[in-house]
Amino acid sequence: MFLSIYTFAHVVISLAGIGSGLVVMFGLLTGRSFNGWTSLFLATTILTSVTGFGFPFGRFLPSHAVGILSLVLLIFSLLALYRFQLQGAWRWIYVITAVLALYFNVFVAVIQAFEKVGALKAIAPTQSEPPFVFTQAIVLGLFTLMAILAVIGFPADAVRAAEARRQVSHANAVGR
Repeated sequence: MFLSIYTFAHVVISLAGIGSGLVVMFGLLTGRSFNGWTSLFLATTILTSVTGFGFPFGRFLPSHAVGILSLVLLIFSLLALYRFQLQGAWRWIYVITAVLALYFNVFVAVIQAFEKVGALKAIAPTQSEPPFVFTQAIVLGLFTLMAILAVIGFPADAVRAAEARRQVSHANAVGR
């Protein structure tokens, strides 16, 4: 019973991470910053990786490697965004690490879909068949393209401008 509830919570957190990550990706591609969505994305993506280690296992699995790598990337995302405020090289470090963290979530979601959805499992039961490989290749290609476009298109001042707008809005609300 506990494992079912834990699994459900992990899936909900993972889907929230993917959903909010897609909003953040849209912002990166359009040069806009969505601070609340970014915070939600980073928090849920960290929780996704952390809760992934709570499942019973007898040996180190590929999913553990993905979780560890994602957490390392997220440390750099957090540092770039909150400590170094996207100054200099930290802008592209943030973009790349955030995109990679979202990619890892989607990568695992595709694996889970091919394991759990009957029609997908039927066409790729061992996940080495062409439909699975093709799907993962398309996902990788899309995220590679999005990462390149985001590095080019996301200005460091987008976050600072959004923060300044938030502070002005907050000051106006407090002053009323």
